[in-house]
Amino acid sequence: MSEFNEFDQQGSVPERNTGSIISHAFEMYKGVFLYALVTMIIYAIADSIIQSMTGLNWYSNYSSFRDFDEDNYRNILINRPGSSLYFSFSGLLTILLSPLFVGLIYITNKFNTKASIEFSDLFIGYRQNLGNILLYSLITNIILWISIAMCFIPVFFVYPLFLLGYPILLFENANAMDAISKTYNIAKENYSIFLGTSFLGIIISAAGIILCCIGLIFTLPFIYIAMYSIYCAYLGKPQITYNK
Repeated sequence: MSEFNEFDQQGSVPERNTGSIISHAFEMYKGVFLYALVTMIIYAIADSIIQSMTGLNWYSNYSSFRDFDEDNYRNILINRPGSSLYFSFSGLLTILLSPLFVGLIYITNKFNTKASIEFSDLFIGYRQNLGNILLYSLITNIILWISIAMCFIPVFFVYPLFLLGYPILLFENANAMDAISKTYNIAKENYSIFLGTSFLGIIISAAGIILCCIGLIFTLPFIYIAMYSIYCAYLGKPQITYNK
């Protein structure tokens, strides 16, 4: 198991503004792109298994983002046979794979501090603070799904309040409730920057939808890199060593 200890390391920290945070996230993303891709391939394989189990061919009714308009989104997302069962399993999958995205944040910090990266680092979330990561993911996903159910738009205003949660769980080894409390308190005091970062991060992450949704494999992990960058901006670059 890895342990985090204070240690002076090199690495960049963005300024506390949306532009600097997103630019920093771009630089980090370029460096960890292959690991982000592996993460999404694992997620896509698991999601495909769920689709086959529920009989839902998720993208069969449209071939590009142009078809995904207000008039038919409800039929595409909600009213299709098997969609309720799919969403249930998909929600569980998101929770179970949340430690994998925590691992991507861990790798991003290693890249930023010029530390040696190992493939096993991607699974650090399954070895450290696993229970709290899963609990945090469960609570926040329930809140976000409720927001999505409220005509979808509210999720854009709620999501910024949880941007720091996964990095706090990882780098500070916090429990789930402390992570929720800390990210909420920091975000509400700096809401405009968190909102801007969250909004741009989501837009960039969702940009792959334009390419028949296949592009999501390449873009979706960006929001997790943005979480790391905004953590560095407001809580400082994690000062850690990587002991086996």
